[in-house]
Amino acid sequence: MSYWFGNDNRLPQARLAVASYVIVGMIGVLLLGFWKLQVIDSDKYDTLAERNRVREIPIIAPRGRMLDRDGRVLVDNRPSFSVLLLREDMSQVEKHLGAISDGLGIPMADLEEQLNNTKDLPHFEPIIIKPEASQADVAFIESHRVDIPVLEMISVSRRRYQPEGFLSHAVGYVGEVSEEQIEESNGKLRPGDFAGKSGLERQYNDILMGTDGKRRVVVNSVGKEMKDMRLSEQEAIPGKQIQLSIDYDLQLVAEQSLGARPGAVVALDPRNGEVLAMLSHPAADPNDFAVRISGDEWKRLNEDPEKPLLNRAIQAQLAPGSVFKIVTATAMLEDHVPSESFKTTCPGYATFFGRQYHCWVYYAKTGRKSHGVTDLHEAILKSCDVFFYNVGLRLGIERLAYYASHFGIGHKTGIDLPSEEPGLMPSPGWVQRVQHRKWYQGEVISVSTGQGAVTTTPVQLARMIGGIASGGVFMQPHMLKDAPNVGVERFPISEPTAEKITDAMYGVVNEPGGTAGQLRLAGIELSGKSGTAQVIGYDTLARIHKQKKFDDNAWFVGYAPRRNPEIVVSVLVQESGKHGGEAAGPVVRDVIKAYYDKKNKKEGQYTAETKAPAPRSKPVTTVVSVPRAPRVALKRQEAVSATTARPVSERER
Repeated sequence: MSYWFGNDNRLPQARLAVASYVIVGMIGVLLLGFWKLQVIDSDKYDTLAERNRVREIPIIAPRGRMLDRDGRVLVDNRPSFSVLLLREDMSQVEKHLGAISDGLGIPMADLEEQLNNTKDLPHFEPIIIKPEASQADVAFIESHRVDIPVLEMISVSRRRYQPEGFLSHAVGYVGEVSEEQIEESNGKLRPGDFAGKSGLERQYNDILMGTDGKRRVVVNSVGKEMKDMRLSEQEAIPGKQIQLSIDYDLQLVAEQSLGARPGAVVALDPRNGEVLAMLSHPAADPNDFAVRISGDEWKRLNEDPEKPLLNRAIQAQLAPGSVFKIVTATAMLEDHVPSESFKTTCPGYATFFGRQYHCWVYYAKTGRKSHGVTDLHEAILKSCDVFFYNVGLRLGIERLAYYASHFGIGHKTGIDLPSEEPGLMPSPGWVQRVQHRKWYQGEVISVSTGQGAVTTTPVQLARMIGGIASGGVFMQPHMLKDAPNVGVERFPISEPTAEKITDAMYGVVNEPGGTAGQLRLAGIELSGKSGTAQVIGYDTLARIHKQKKFDDNAWFVGYAPRRNPEIVVSVLVQESGKHGGEAAGPVVRDVIKAYYDKKNKKEGQYTAETKAPAPRSKPVTTVVSVPRAPRVALKRQEAVSATTARPVSERER
C-alpha cells in the first residue's frame, strides 16, 4: 500500500518539463514585449504620449489692411473665433460626429465633405470646421470638453469691409480656398484656409496674406490648456497693408450720385493712371463672404438677373454709343479724310445702300427733327449721327479699326484687377475669323457712331478720352498709389487735331447747343462727350411697347481741364431710358466738382500755412494717427445736393 501511495505523490517528469518550458516562454514573451516597448517602439509611444499631453494650436496671421490715398482705412480686420476639429484620433472623430453636427448646427453632409476634402492632410493637423463661432458654439464647446475632446477654438481675424457694398467690386472679397488655388499655391494654402477670391483681395493676395504661426501648449486629461504651461510659440507674421489710389471722398460722392441705378463709375488721373474712384451697381456686400457663404446664397447671387457679382467697370462690354464719335473725329482729322472743312446737311436721317438711317434728333421730344448744316465742331457739340455716318463711310472700317485699336478699344487696359474684359473693335478680319463671312461696307455706318459690333468697358473709355485729351499719351490704369513700372502707350496725335477735339468736347458742356450744357460748372473747364447706346432699334422698341429691359444705356465721359486733364470720369447708367448727358452726366459733374472742391481746399490750407507759419520756440513732436474712413450709411436713392451745381433740365443728349 505504501508503495502505491508514494508513487501517487510524485509528479511526472514530462509534465514538469512542459510546465517549465511554458513558464520560461511566457517570461521570454514578456521580456521581448517589454524590450520592444522600451527600445524598438519607444519613439512611437513617446509621440503618442506627447500628443496626449501637448497640443499644437495654429495662430492665424491677420491679412494686411487696405488704405485710401490719404491713409484712411478702407478694409480692416475684426476679431473672431473659429472651431477646430482635432483629427489625431479618427475613431474619436467618427464617434462624436453626430453630436458635433447637432451642437454646432453644421449639416452632417458638410462635415463629411470637409473630412473627405482633408483626408490627405496629416492627422495631427487640425482643420477648421466652422469659421465663425457664435456665443452658443463657444458655450457648447466649453461644456463638452470632457465628452467631446476633439473640438478646439482659435482666435482669428475676419475681414471687415465698408457697409452696403461700398467699393466692393474693386476691393473684392475673401473666401475659402478652392482646389485650384491650393494647387497653384505650392503648398502654402490648405483646405479650410481663406484667401482672396476677387478684386484686389485676389490680385494682391500674396502681399495681403501673412504667414501663420503656431503654439505648443500642455493640456490636462480633458483637453483644457494648462495655465503657465506653454512650451513654445511661433508668432504669426501679419500680411502687409497696401495703399490704394482710391480717394474715399470721391468714391463716396460717386456712390451717392449714381444711387441704386445699375451702372458703373470710373474716375482716374490720366497723368499717371491712378484710379481715384471705381464702383459698379448693383453690388453684393463683401462682408457676407468674410465667413463661409452658404450654397443657397451663392446660387442666388449667381442667378440674380441684376448680376451683382459683375464688375461693370471692367467687365460690362457694351456699345459706347456717341462717345465713340471722338474716335471717328480724330481719325478724320489725322487722315484728312474727308477734309477738315467737310460739312453735311442733317434732315434727321440719311439713306445709304437703299436703307434709311436716322439721327437721334429724329426721335427727340423737343420737336426739332434735324440738325441742319453741320461741320465737325457742331457735329460733336450736337452729336449729329448723319455727319458721322458720312465720315465713317469715307474713312472705311480699316482706318476706324486702326485708330480705335491704338486708342485701346478691343484691348484690356492692364488694370491691376482680375478678370478684365477686352471689349471688341470689329474689322474685316474679325468678321471672317468669327462669323465666316465678308465685311459689308454698310456696317461701318453703325460702327462710326459707336453701335453695331463695337463694345467697350467704362475703364476703357476713361483711358481713351483721357489719352486723346492728353495728346496721345495713354497710361495704364492701376489701383495702387505710386505703383512702380506703370505701363504707358504713346500714339502721338497732332497738336491741331488735339486742339480741335478738346475744343469740341469743351463746347459739349460750355457752348450753346451742346448736348450737356446743364452740366456747366463755374470756374472749372468741364469737358466731355455724351453717348446713348441703343439695345435694340427704336422702331422695334416701339413695337414691343418700350419694355424697360430694352431701354437705352446712357454714357458720359467727362474730364477737366480742357487740355492735359488731371481727372477723367467715365459713367455708365444701364437701361436708363434717357440720354447720356441727362442720366450719366450729373454723376460726372458731381465727382469732378468734388475733386476740385477738395483740391482747392488743400491748396488754400497750404497757402495759408505758407504765408503765416506758426511761431516755434522749441521743437514740437507730432503724433500722426491713421484715421478710419467713416462708416456712412449710403442712401442711394437720394441726390448729392452738396455737389450738384444746378437742376438737370430735360435735354435729349
